[in-house]
Amino acid sequence: MSYNNYSEEDVKYQFITPSIENAGWDKTQIRFEYSFTDGQMIIKGMKAKRGARKRADYLLSYKPNLPLAIVEAKDQKHAVGDGMQQGIHYAEILDVPFVYSSNGSGFLEHDMITGKERELYLEEFPSPEELWERMIHEKKISDEVEDIIREPYHIDNGQKPKIPRYYQRIAINRTIESIANGKNRILLVMATGTGKTFTAFQIAHRLWKSGTKKKILYLADRNILIDQTMTQDFKPFEKVMTKVQKHELDSSYEVFFALYQQLVTPDADKQPYEDLDPEFFDLIFVDECHRGSAKADSEWREILEYFSSATQIGMTATPKETKQASNITYFGEPVYTYSLKQGIQDGFLAPYKVIRILTDIDANGYRPPKDKLDIHGNPVEDRIYNTLDFDKNIIIDERTEIVASKITEYLKRTNRFDKTIVFCVDTNHAERMRQALVNANNDLVAENSKYVVRITGNDEFGKSQLDYFIDSHEKYPVIATTSMLMSTGVDSKTTKLIVLDKNIGSMTEFKQIIGRGTRLREDLGKNFFTIMDFRNNTRKFADPAFDGKPVVILEDIPPKPIPDPVDPPVEPPKVVPRVNGVPVTVILEQNQCYDEHGKLKTDNFIDFTRNNILREYSTLEEFIKTWNSYDKKQAIIDELYQHEIFLDELRELSGNDEMDDFDLICHIAFDKEPLTRSERANNVKKRDYLNKYEGIARQVLEGLLDKYSSEGITDIENIRILENDPFRRIASTKKIVSEFGGRDGFLNAIHDLQKELYVD
Repeated sequence: MSYNNYSEEDVKYQFITPSIENAGWDKTQIRFEYSFTDGQMIIKGMKAKRGARKRADYLLSYKPNLPLAIVEAKDQKHAVGDGMQQGIHYAEILDVPFVYSSNGSGFLEHDMITGKERELYLEEFPSPEELWERMIHEKKISDEVEDIIREPYHIDNGQKPKIPRYYQRIAINRTIESIANGKNRILLVMATGTGKTFTAFQIAHRLWKSGTKKKILYLADRNILIDQTMTQDFKPFEKVMTKVQKHELDSSYEVFFALYQQLVTPDADKQPYEDLDPEFFDLIFVDECHRGSAKADSEWREILEYFSSATQIGMTATPKETKQASNITYFGEPVYTYSLKQGIQDGFLAPYKVIRILTDIDANGYRPPKDKLDIHGNPVEDRIYNTLDFDKNIIIDERTEIVASKITEYLKRTNRFDKTIVFCVDTNHAERMRQALVNANNDLVAENSKYVVRITGNDEFGKSQLDYFIDSHEKYPVIATTSMLMSTGVDSKTTKLIVLDKNIGSMTEFKQIIGRGTRLREDLGKNFFTIMDFRNNTRKFADPAFDGKPVVILEDIPPKPIPDPVDPPVEPPKVVPRVNGVPVTVILEQNQCYDEHGKLKTDNFIDFTRNNILREYSTLEEFIKTWNSYDKKQAIIDELYQHEIFLDELRELSGNDEMDDFDLICHIAFDKEPLTRSERANNVKKRDYLNKYEGIARQVLEGLLDKYSSEGITDIENIRILENDPFRRIASTKKIVSEFGGRDGFLNAIHDLQKELYVD
């Protein structure tokens, strides 16, 4: 084998690996073929398959939690630096300070901290200590800080030890380094399902083990969040941790878990947290910090300000940035952000399909007939009610029933035991939806009454079923109707269907709700989830704020007005009219899925289009009759567009740019063999249709047929086409029109030509 014919694998084996090992890197520090993503789940119909993983040829680490270098190899047909750009891309993702590219003749080094590059001989590859010292020097890390950041992870001794993923490692290391450098307010933004509490545990354990932070408080606002955290990720602390209950704090423990409500007593002269010295805690985690702690005047903020000397870490998937509340103003810019989009593309989170369903009354509104009475005999206000009103200002039983029927229809097509959460306007709506779903699934409810359960804050039985719903091994409940209780912090790994039948105005709430479905459980058959949207909430996916960087928009808020000392009169609860006997139909059902580029695209677009066409024209004859009845074909194309029949996208999928719109529709919807535009134009010529014209008139019609062949029917319908080539070379517009006996004569000739084009 000649030197120049060495393959990439030969280069690694013969040159790169020996050079690295000779420089002092031992086998525990070298990761070969290091895959740092799982490969995106790509949805195809009702199945999903893994895409390719991102993989570096070598990852070199000083310690398991401290990677130092990426090495990319190339065969000897490539230059020494041909792997550099790939290596830099990986280093940016992995937060690694040094990159090397090699073809076996030497190395090209790129320093990510200084931006400098240099070439090295094979024997000059740097040692672990050399690279570590360079990084410490270039980042100006002190000896004290170095001792803290060198503290290793906690690794359990189980059969499958849980090792932080690359993004968790970055979040941990950046947080540790920030704290070691004296930063006391830190924000971590990590998408739901990406392991915020595991990341928090590793941060806490490293700081606690190094002696940097000895007393730790973990704050949340729901028992389920506290209990999950204590029994799962923070379990290694079990001998030194406690849960605050009955407003009592036992100072003998080192790690405390508390609900905000356990540390605050409304209207008390002294708050429970004041039993401790303000400097008692060294480190405080604020779970789901987009909620109460984002507001400057909240009781939660009082706790944080009392323990202001402690390092405080805010954790959220959705930092709140509104005119009234700001996480960034309090915690500062995030030290690390790992988004939903990145999690899906890396294959750590589940992608989603979207089914948008529109009823006629959501599209057009509902106006009650004159003197309409509700089911209680009360008059219904005469006005137009729309989507924002339904189940808030008016209840229409048939609308509730059609939502329940579409949910049931979908589950029957897929799996009737897929965990499903239905988000409703309020608790009363959740109860009506529960009843409608019970009736739509009475066969399964007869087998087990917990098939459908309402889980809301005011329903004690429902709340008692929450743990069973989120337990991957519990069959029941299957369908949960809720309003707010399950919108955040509920770790339901097997939820496959999320139904939106409430109007979601807040982007923060929308993200949190979508987060209920993002966990992957391949072992249980969950590779993606579906969002069924009855209120057009999923338009928020197109909003840059959905997966973009949060920006501070907090404005000065005027002080709260001093309340009048006289209690206001208690108003009776609002009576919402409830009506039935209203015909409600579904007029649109659009299926979309998350593609490999992070965009929503119509899922099975051809089937979707075929169904929409057949909804408008039940037979081929009906469509042809309608098509021929339009003087201008653009009008019917525009009408089809209003029914979400997108011919340009359909043509692209068909792979035939030469098909006329007419043939495209006939072929897709009615399975009719298509003709190309050229074939249609030639058929007109073969039938000698143009023989009745002569001179300029015939030249113009021949030119229009050629124009149709190349560009389609709509271009020949506009009389202004005569101002362009080749017609203006034949004669002026005025002259051409006169050859047809005037404007009406010309337009009649065009109409007749169109009819002739579509004669089969």
